[in-house]
Amino acid sequence: MKTPGAGPKPIGLAKPLFPEVGIVAFVPEEWGGPWLSRHQVLTRLAKYFHIVWAEPARSWRELVFGGGKPVNRSPRSETFSEGFYLYQPERWLPQFGRPAWMDSWTAAERGRRAAALLRQRGCKTIIYYLWRPYLDRVLESGSYDLSCYHIVDEYSFSSTELPLTDREIKLIKRVDQVFIHSPALLERKGHFNPHTLFVPNGVNYQAFASHQEEPADLKSISHPRIGYIGVIKSQLDLRLLLGLATRHVEWSFVFVGPRNSLGMDALLVGELSKLPNVHFLGHKPIEIACAYPQHMDVCLLPYKTNDYTKYIYPLKLHEYLAGGKPIVGTPIRSLLDFSHVIKLANTPEEWSRAISESLACNGMSSDQIHMRRNIAKQVDWGTLVHGIAGSLCERLGAPYTEQFTAIQLEVL
Repeated sequence: MKTPGAGPKPIGLAKPLFPEVGIVAFVPEEWGGPWLSRHQVLTRLAKYFHIVWAEPARSWRELVFGGGKPVNRSPRSETFSEGFYLYQPERWLPQFGRPAWMDSWTAAERGRRAAALLRQRGCKTIIYYLWRPYLDRVLESGSYDLSCYHIVDEYSFSSTELPLTDREIKLIKRVDQVFIHSPALLERKGHFNPHTLFVPNGVNYQAFASHQEEPADLKSISHPRIGYIGVIKSQLDLRLLLGLATRHVEWSFVFVGPRNSLGMDALLVGELSKLPNVHFLGHKPIEIACAYPQHMDVCLLPYKTNDYTKYIYPLKLHEYLAGGKPIVGTPIRSLLDFSHVIKLANTPEEWSRAISESLACNGMSSDQIHMRRNIAKQVDWGTLVHGIAGSLCERLGAPYTEQFTAIQLEVL
């Protein structure tokens, strides 16, 4: 059992505002890597409650036969805010899958041990915070006072819509609080639990709206720059991008971000990378990535249109808006509500026209920039997480709600 509290010196607040409350966050990945919505939410929730980031356990096959990432994990070297800790599951508590009773027992035991870290730090009330439906077996531990489930995706990951699983429906009904991040997901899953809150993806507004120096690897790339900042993945319409880059040799297409599992689409990325006006700059740390949208001329949200992408809410939407630059995107469900500040396009011809129009002077008028930034400012991560904390206090009861109301001005 490893926690950063045993290593690097903590920084930030002396203690959370509700030091007697702790959250165990059951997440699908180890700490580190590209920052996702759960990184944004949980690090900020540490202002309110103690947080344990419970990393996923290895499968027993991986531990016995090897493969995948190294299994001998050591404590992280990062410096964490006070009240934020890691739990790395012990080797003897792997995921089994089958038999189900064994998998349930090890999951519950991992939950108990993660909760024990919080109790050692004086937490008397424990919240289990699940980020995937298959993590539901930790609820069998009984080592918690409140549970919640944060839905940030359609977890079938299918481009053709499939029925909801009984397992996920049961989880949504079972927990005390549900958070859902896109309008389409809210329509699909929001009616099972009366305690459901819409929480869209947000932005670190100060970082993305404040002036940032031009990154060194952008300086040699000529304008106009047509940019995408985010994970390069199969949900992107890479064939469309290849056609645009081939047709518009006068534009520089810039991709900033790591590559995900692309499958057959890796061939399209290979073709794109051969074009002289296409530049793949790779993954950038979160503290550097915020500079890139500001130094593009147009930012892209180029998704395929299918039964998976209609449920997504692009993390980069409000990051682009905070940067103030024009945006062109596919008319997926979550972007329709922003059609007054971004251009939406379907066909290659529409995309060419939308980008060309965005490059015109009026695309960067002070009124347009102010409108984009004002929208992004409303969903700063600090504001969104304040709402999450308030809903958890409401579920915990009147004393917490009263205390939360008393501290609102101090936090915001």
